[in-house]
Amino acid sequence: MPSFNQSIFHPAVFFLTGIPGFETYHAWISIPFCCLYAVAITGNGMILFVIITEPSLHEPMYYFLSMLSCTDLGLCLSTVVTILGIFWFNAREISFDACVGQMFFIHGFTFMESSVLLAMAFDRFIAICNPLRYATILTNSRIIKVGFAVVIRGTTALVPLLLLLKRLSFCRSHVLHHSYCFYPDVMKLSCTDTKINSAFGLSIVISNAGVDSVLILLSYVLIIHSVLSIASPEERKKAFGTCVSHISAVAIFYIPMISLSLVHRFGKHTPPLVHTLIANVYLLIPPVMNPIIYSVKTKQIRKAVLKIFLSKLI
Repeated sequence: MPSFNQSIFHPAVFFLTGIPGFETYHAWISIPFCCLYAVAITGNGMILFVIITEPSLHEPMYYFLSMLSCTDLGLCLSTVVTILGIFWFNAREISFDACVGQMFFIHGFTFMESSVLLAMAFDRFIAICNPLRYATILTNSRIIKVGFAVVIRGTTALVPLLLLLKRLSFCRSHVLHHSYCFYPDVMKLSCTDTKINSAFGLSIVISNAGVDSVLILLSYVLIIHSVLSIASPEERKKAFGTCVSHISAVAIFYIPMISLSLVHRFGKHTPPLVHTLIANVYLLIPPVMNPIIYSVKTKQIRKAVLKIFLSKLI
């Protein structure tokens, strides 16, 4: 009897979900997922490689871009095993401790990416609004400090949050709505009071992604004000052109994240398929699209990538 109670109130495993209603097609569905993971891992790896090996890219803007690629790689590697395991082997079980570990990496890399996007917005603000002091403000030592701050800020608050999760009791269904462990999804399965968990989790999201998004918006208000004061239309176009890649990266990061948060908070009667699709978009679209955006829109990155491909062909 004690072991029965223990298995109910402190689950040994959770059960992940693939694509609800399409279980018989999981083998076929795995093909586009494999392609997306391959593009994300290869693309971000290529961005890192060209920034490291190309001396002309050893500048603050590209250092921040390399941080963005690192967070995207981390996000992909945190989930590739569980998602493809479901599609290929129907391996839906995940232990409670493994689930907590996966949440730490998923949410940690998410908060890190938000911080990196804020740092990149600051980089664009300095480059456009105060170009003469750009090199003196964004020195290598300060960029290294920013990198450490991004990691510490993205992970520190998660430790007490996940410890609070471990104190909960689970006596409902142990089936999660996603192909990976997501904090609000796990918390909903608890049969004990989760007000403290919800309040603390919301405060972390607001203090990280919420504050970052407001500061990014503020930086672009100041950038637009500065650019509009430029007399030459050609110079205005050039200044705005340097921000297009970053604005696109911000949009493809925050829109899926906000959509997933709204679905979890207000979409109690939303079909499970919607939860799953939005969760996968939130997870995969930013790592896939960021390398493509920066390779297409940033001339220096594009030239460096083409240089590597041409040298391999020759």
